Amino acid sequence: MIEKIKQESEHIKEEVISLRRHFHKYPERSLEEFETAKFIENKLKEYEIPYRSGIAKTGILAVIEGEKEGGTVALRADMDALPVHEETALPFASKNEGAMHACGHDAHMAILLGTGKILSKNKSQIKGRVLLVFQPSEEKSPVGGAKPMLDDGVFDDYQPDVIYGLHVWPDLPVGQFGIRDAEMMGASDSFSITIAGTGGHASMPQTTRDPILTAAHLIVNLQSIVSRSLDPLQASVVTTSMIHGGSARNIIPNEVKLEGSIRTYQKEIKDKLKERFFEIAEGVAEVYQNDIQIEYNDGYPATINTPKWAKLARESVVELFGKKATPEVKPSLAAEDFSRFLEEIDGAFIWLGSMNEDEDMRKGLHDASFTVNEEALTYGVAYSTYVAIKALEQIDHES
Repeated sequence: MIEKIKQESEHIKEEVISLRRHFHKYPERSLEEFETAKFIENKLKEYEIPYRSGIAKTGILAVIEGEKEGGTVALRADMDALPVHEETALPFASKNEGAMHACGHDAHMAILLGTGKILSKNKSQIKGRVLLVFQPSEEKSPVGGAKPMLDDGVFDDYQPDVIYGLHVWPDLPVGQFGIRDAEMMGASDSFSITIAGTGGHASMPQTTRDPILTAAHLIVNLQSIVSRSLDPLQASVVTTSMIHGGSARNIIPNEVKLEGSIRTYQKEIKDKLKERFFEIAEGVAEVYQNDIQIEYNDGYPATINTPKWAKLARESVVELFGKKATPEVKPSLAAEDFSRFLEEIDGAFIWLGSMNEDEDMRKGLHDASFTVNEEALTYGVAYSTYVAIKALEQIDHES
């Protein structure tokens, strides 16, 4: 079966590349994936895979029923593009101004469609069913698309025993996969702080309650949360990434606004960080006699793999491509909406190596010049197909 899957994945390589290029050429941002959904629906019809559409507006659930009774495995791909102006100059660069697949979701959809095509042709090997989940709005934190799909009953008819997701990863060479048994990606909270003081002439600061001074002390003091309030062995980040205030060099403004991001892995660390965040922000404002308004947004939770299913994913990769295909990787504090599925369903999220051989083309995720090494697509299809079949066999074995 392994060699058959690898051969069939290679056989549809050009088709999957073509799918990826179509998605890349016509990207749609979060909550706008209408044409993307129509294209996916047409492909599912072509592959004779039944589906249900309009889930959380543009989401799709396709169902591949095996010829034997068994469990249910879900495979997920995200659909939305980023609000980025593309700068790749590729022949299939974005035709939709202000939208770009700068995070590889074009590849994810193409891989899932290719996987569905192979699985549908091999129903005799499937003990149970495989669900293909096309999820909108992954980039729209903190709401996202996973929770709206769950709230809209995506799994009302078929409850998965396990769910898998993947993400192209430009830091890993093609042919390698990043798999961890626990923390894979971080939780992503965000904040907005408005500091209100009393402005005045820059030459007479004693007559003001300077919000810029308060903002400067606040930015520095927020760094003490990670360095002094939390376990130094537990990774976390507090980043102030935006400052708005002032209109002229000789005027102290009345107001300054700060915005930023907070990343953690474990819930207890997140809760402690959030508590200290409010204490420090309110304390600094009081010291400098400023009023403060804090908007704290709880974003995606951390992406935590289920060890059992992460192990099965690793075994699948090793059986397909050898032990060197699963190097040890560190977790990332980048966030992923797939975490919401993992809060409800056991499963695992893995990284698919997609590094470009040309160093000049090696750009990070969300970069306006980011592009996927398309050689990775075949690996993604073979892995996704095999891990679904192998997971169903594991469920059958345990029942």
